[in-house]
Amino acid sequence: MKIGFVGLGIMGAPMCENIIAKHDDTVFVYNRTRAKAEAVAARGAVLCGSAREAAERADVFITMVPASADSRAVYEEILPVLDASKLCIDMSTIAPADSVAIADMVKKTGADFIDAPVVKSRPAAVAGKLGIYVGGSEAAFEKAMPILRYMGENVIRLGGNGKGLVMKICHNALVSQIQNGVNETSALAAAFGIDIGTFAEAISYGGGQNFYLDSKKAAIAAEDYTTAFSIQNMHKDVTICTELAASADVAMPGEENARRVYDEAMAQGLGAEDFCATVKVVRGRRHV
Repeated sequence: MKIGFVGLGIMGAPMCENIIAKHDDTVFVYNRTRAKAEAVAARGAVLCGSAREAAERADVFITMVPASADSRAVYEEILPVLDASKLCIDMSTIAPADSVAIADMVKKTGADFIDAPVVKSRPAAVAGKLGIYVGGSEAAFEKAMPILRYMGENVIRLGGNGKGLVMKICHNALVSQIQNGVNETSALAAAFGIDIGTFAEAISYGGGQNFYLDSKKAAIAAEDYTTAFSIQNMHKDVTICTELAASADVAMPGEENARRVYDEAMAQGLGAEDFCATVKVVRGRRHV
């Protein structure tokens, strides 16, 4: 089974490298920035000149691109080479409705399609230990499972097309609210002379312990905002969440507050920094 992979950024590159290392057939790769594709191809993949070429030569075609417009553009490009022999897996995080529209477009060619967004950040992608949420038919899920297992250790099907993305948005919304709670309470602790390391240790003694604080306390203490998952990407996700909630008439005041923090971070030009850099926004606020 030959695999095509398009989108070799911070997450896509290590995901694809895991496939190359573990799969026993050819992997075709393409990226708009050619140097990124060349770096991954050097691990043992075949470099392609376009997404269409990668899709045409592959049995399973995977995308990991930044936004809805990027995903739609790729799938519109490859439509002429799709047929019933091919499975498409979009691992991008985009609006569920946009993904369903892409799925409908792809399925008209006879090909199958699943959304399979991932959770956790680059270190988990490198280790092949991502969480993966799948939306699509049971048959497509079963066909995709061996390939998804190259990249993730926890894989769950949530239902039909778009449902994997709904769960991904819910997950990241929860993370954003946990993060904002950490930002606010650690800022209050700091105002009374309690540093982030001591704060994290004390929190670990009680019910407030959380993965976000445990994984980011050292970076926050060192003011090291090297990007594992960017503010720009999380801003996209919290924006999708608030729009999704509005469409379902579900009130999410906590997420609206998290979105305001991310809006401020983007306005301050922090989009390329790691998402833990939102602590700078919260600490910079003053009580009104």
